Amino acid sequence: MSDELLPDQSAQDSAGRARRIRWVLLIAAVAVAGWGIADRLIARTRLAQATLSASIPVVSVAHPKAPGDAENLVLPGNTLAYSEASLYARTSGYLRAWHKDIGAHVRKGDVLATIDAPDVEQQLRQAEADLETARAAYDIARTTDERWQGLLATESVSRQDAEQKSADAAMKRAALNSAEANAARLRQVREFSRIVAPFDGVVTQRSTDIGALIAAGQTAGPPLFRVADVHRLRVFSAVPESYAAMVQRGMRADISFDGRQGSVPATVSSTAEAIDPSTRTLQIEMQLDNPKGDLLPGAYAKVRLHIGSQSALPRIAVTSLLFRPDGLWVAVVGGNHRVRLSKVVPGRDFGTEIEVRDGVRLTDSVVINPPESLQDGAEVRLRPGQGL
Repeated sequence: MSDELLPDQSAQDSAGRARRIRWVLLIAAVAVAGWGIADRLIARTRLAQATLSASIPVVSVAHPKAPGDAENLVLPGNTLAYSEASLYARTSGYLRAWHKDIGAHVRKGDVLATIDAPDVEQQLRQAEADLETARAAYDIARTTDERWQGLLATESVSRQDAEQKSADAAMKRAALNSAEANAARLRQVREFSRIVAPFDGVVTQRSTDIGALIAAGQTAGPPLFRVADVHRLRVFSAVPESYAAMVQRGMRADISFDGRQGSVPATVSSTAEAIDPSTRTLQIEMQLDNPKGDLLPGAYAKVRLHIGSQSALPRIAVTSLLFRPDGLWVAVVGGNHRVRLSKVVPGRDFGTEIEVRDGVRLTDSVVINPPESLQDGAEVRLRPGQGL
């Protein structure tokens, strides 16, 4: 009987093993599926967190600052020679020769060029001949008048005839004076055929050459020569109207030039004493000694004026401003890393900084270079190393 039950027991054992294998496979499949789902959920969560983190802008902040006891106003300047003259011809002709080229150091009265003026020479010879004629005519008229005055004393001639001789002598004298003036004028014009230096200086321009046709006057073209006195230089700069009241004669300044190390001390020598209505600026002049001639006229200069501070208003960088249709705003970061937009009233503009009359405090953390899309209440992150 027991032998008959053995096959059934074997079949039951096989069925149990098969069920266990199916359960193991099912559990493994469920585990694999669960692991895949969990991995995708974790990746999705990480992506959402990364997206959220990337949507929060990273900003830099800075506190507004108040000016110190002294301020430096930096302005562009224009350097000019102490004296500069453009030399034109006063007589027409052809350039015979030029004697000084650019860069030549000249003394007052040195001849820079000579002009051949044959027309002037002919006119001068004619004027001198007319002068001799007028002088001879006057001598005869004067002698005749003297004789007639002697005859009038003895009543040998009538008074009317004697007066006519006197009038004729006066007319001849006037004609002689006119001839002398005309000859003197032409001699002076002939002297203008020599272009001379009006003062000690350097020839900075020569715009003519031998054989060139020279026409008299400024309207005939560019100047023949330009001479500059560079032993001393003038530096001109334009001060904004908001600083005009602070600039006085004798104020200290430092002037620097491109390509030259260091700066040159100077003082304000004069001001225009008036605001230019077209630029709303005050023109000032500073003078520099230039004994070696190493400072060149026409050079760009950077003028740093030392002016005293007359304001306690805070300053912020101009890059902190948000330009909105209703005015200027700044973004202030609070302790919760939330942005508060604050409307500001600007004061004086210093180029890279601007005064703020209202809207910020010295303790505020103002965002530098805020994005235009930044809104009030937005969350931000500070750059590493920065705190509120």
